[in-house]
Amino acid sequence: MPKITTFLTYDKQAEDAAKFYTSIFPDSKIVRTSRYPEGTPMPKGSVMVVDFVLDGQPFIALNGGPHFKMSDAISLTVECNTQAEIDRYWEKLSEGGQQLDCGWLHDKFGVSWQVNPKRLSDMVSDPNPKKAQAAMNAMMKMKKIVIADIEKAYNGA
Repeated sequence: MPKITTFLTYDKQAEDAAKFYTSIFPDSKIVRTSRYPEGTPMPKGSVMVVDFVLDGQPFIALNGGPHFKMSDAISLTVECNTQAEIDRYWEKLSEGGQQLDCGWLHDKFGVSWQVNPKRLSDMVSDPNPKKAQAAMNAMMKMKKIVIADIEKAYNGA
């Protein structure tokens, strides 16, 4: 079975990004840092690739140059059990970045993240269309997700 690993490409912030992410998530570490050799498009000795682990999940970060741009077409999702978890990850990941709507944010490196409660998917896909719509409508009015407000709307429908 092939192993699938998320590969993130930066201009020249791969090491800083890996250090930032591993400082936020438990069970995280930088595994290896590779450097560009002489004769490559990047300066000899500069960081080429950083292999790191976030909460047990492997990632690879590459410094590929300024032509690589992050996009909202791909995002990393953090599913949280509690409001305290949402608050913590929302604040840490959005520090120096941009807080967007519906639990989305861009971190200071331009990576898109979604910080959501695990229960959100169940509520917005409830077979009762009134409950699902109420949860969706509540979420659509938020930047950072507030579980109690979504559950109040959901349970009141």
